[in-house]
Amino acid sequence: MSKQQEKFTFFYRSESPFSQWYPAVFVVGEHTFDSAEQYMMYGKAMLFGDQEIATRILTAKQPRQQKQLGRQVQRFDKAVWDEHARQIVYDGNYAKFTQNKELLEVLLATAGTTLVEASPTDRIWGIGLAEEDPRVRNRSTWRGTNWLGEVLTELREQLLTEPKV
Repeated sequence: MSKQQEKFTFFYRSESPFSQWYPAVFVVGEHTFDSAEQYMMYGKAMLFGDQEIATRILTAKQPRQQKQLGRQVQRFDKAVWDEHARQIVYDGNYAKFTQNKELLEVLLATAGTTLVEASPTDRIWGIGLAEEDPRVRNRSTWRGTNWLGEVLTELREQLLTEPKV
């Protein structure tokens, strides 16, 4: 498929089921999470062995608080985080979407498109542009890497190949 034909599904803000902040309860191991953001920040704390922050993230009820706590993780190493972050986000979203049937249906309905976080402020997980910006229609003019959109697109493609239960 040429890039001119590539179709996108844009999302931004916590109202979108594709947002890390979207409220969705899921269980991984012995812990219940209320959003993919909470899972991500918990995973970040555990990656760096910060049990105190990990515990505080589990009890924090708002994604904003969870993110703030994630920024306080001790012994943080950006290179290590960059190596593991996408897998942590993939794992959290796998649990989120497979344990919430209505969200899974919304994700699968995006088949044939690339998911894109149209965040004007996030150049790592998003594209650094708002959906209204004409540059969003062309990958070469994006100002960010779209890690979240790429993870979700990969997850959707994997879920489409899994046998239905």
